[in-house]
Amino acid sequence: MARGSHGDLLRSRDGGEQQVSPFELFFDLVYVFAVTQLSHRLLGELTVGNALETLFLLLAVWWAWVYTTWVTNWFDPDRLPVRLMLVGVMLASLVMSVAIPYAFGERGLMFAAAYVAIQVGRTLFVVAALEKSSSLGRNFQRILFWLATAGVLWIAGGSLDGEARYALWALALAVEYAGPVSGFWTPGLGRSDTAVWTVEGGHLAERCQLFVIIALGESLLLTGATFSGLEVSTVTVAAFVVAFIGSVALWWIYFSRIAEEAREVFATSDDPGRIARSAYTYFHLPMIASIITVAASDELTLAHPGDPGTPSSIALILGGTALFLAGHALFKWAVFGLVSSPRIVAIVALAALIPVGFVIPALALSVAVAFILVGVAAWDTLIHPVSEPSPRRSTT
Repeated sequence: MARGSHGDLLRSRDGGEQQVSPFELFFDLVYVFAVTQLSHRLLGELTVGNALETLFLLLAVWWAWVYTTWVTNWFDPDRLPVRLMLVGVMLASLVMSVAIPYAFGERGLMFAAAYVAIQVGRTLFVVAALEKSSSLGRNFQRILFWLATAGVLWIAGGSLDGEARYALWALALAVEYAGPVSGFWTPGLGRSDTAVWTVEGGHLAERCQLFVIIALGESLLLTGATFSGLEVSTVTVAAFVVAFIGSVALWWIYFSRIAEEAREVFATSDDPGRIARSAYTYFHLPMIASIITVAASDELTLAHPGDPGTPSSIALILGGTALFLAGHALFKWAVFGLVSSPRIVAIVALAALIPVGFVIPALALSVAVAFILVGVAAWDTLIHPVSEPSPRRSTT
C-alpha cells in the first residue's frame, strides 16, 4: 500500500493493461539526448579504450532508465508526488547526460553525483511512499541498500582520477548489476523473490520497445545528418540507402512479430517479474548497445565508403550487428524458451566476413551485413514465425 496526503500513489491493478502516460514519453526525451551523447562519444575516438568507456556509460544510463521504468510500472505518473519525483529524475538525468563526453575526465564527479541522485533519490521516494511491512516495501528497502552501497563507490570514484576511478566505478556497476540476480539479498532483510515483482507486463514491454525506438531514431538522425553534409554521388547515395535498409531490418526483426507476441506472453505470465528481469532488464541491453554501435558504423561507412576495412570499422560494422542478433536470440530464449537457429547462423556468417572486411570497401561489407539482416527478417516474417509461444520459466 502507498500512503500519504496525496492519496494512493500506486497504479490501479484492475486487470486491464496499463497505458504508457504522456509524461512517461516526455520523460524519455532526456534519454534521447543521452543516447545521442553516447553515439557521438563513440565516434569521437575509434579506439578500444573509448569503446569500452562508452559501453560502461551506456550500462549506467540504461540502468537509470530501466529502474525508473520499473517504478512507474507500480507508481502512477499522473499523481502529483510521483510526477514531481520524475521531474527531479529528469533533471538529474539531463545533468548526467551532459557529463557523458567527459565522464572519465573533468566531469567524473558530476556524472557520478547525478547518477547516484537518480538511483538513490528515486528509491528513497518509493521507500517513503510504501508501507514498510509490505512485501513491495521490503523489496525497495533491499534495493535502497544495494544502490546506496554502490553510490558510495560511485562518488568515491568520481572524486579520484585514472585507474582508481576505473576500479571503483567498475565495482559500483558490478554491485548494481548483481542486485536483481541475487534478489537484492540484504543483511537482516533477506532476499526478494520474483513473485514480489508483480509488474504489469504489457506496460513494461511497451516501455522497453519505446527505448528501442529511441535508439533506432538516433541511428536514423545520425545517418541523415551525416549524409546531408556530404557531396551527393552514386557511392554516397548507395551508402545512405544501405544504412537505411539496415535500420529498417533491425526494426523488422524486433517489432514485426516477436515483440507483440512476447508482450502477450509477458502480460499473461504467472511470474512476470522473472521475465521482466531477464528478457527486458538484462537482455534488452545488448540490443540497445548494438543499435548505437550500428549507427556509428553507418556514419563511418557514409564518410569513407570506398576505404577498406580497419580493425575499428570492422568491429563496428560486424560486431554491432552480431551483438543485436545475440541479444535478440537471448530475448527469444528468455520469453519463449526457443533457440533461434537463424540468428546463430547469421552470427556465424558475420564472423566469416571478418577477414573479407580487410580487403573489400566498407560499403561492400555493409551491403553484405544488410543482406544478412534482411534474410533474418524475411525468415521471421515469411518462413518461421513464432506461433503459440509458451513462456519459459527463465532462471536468469
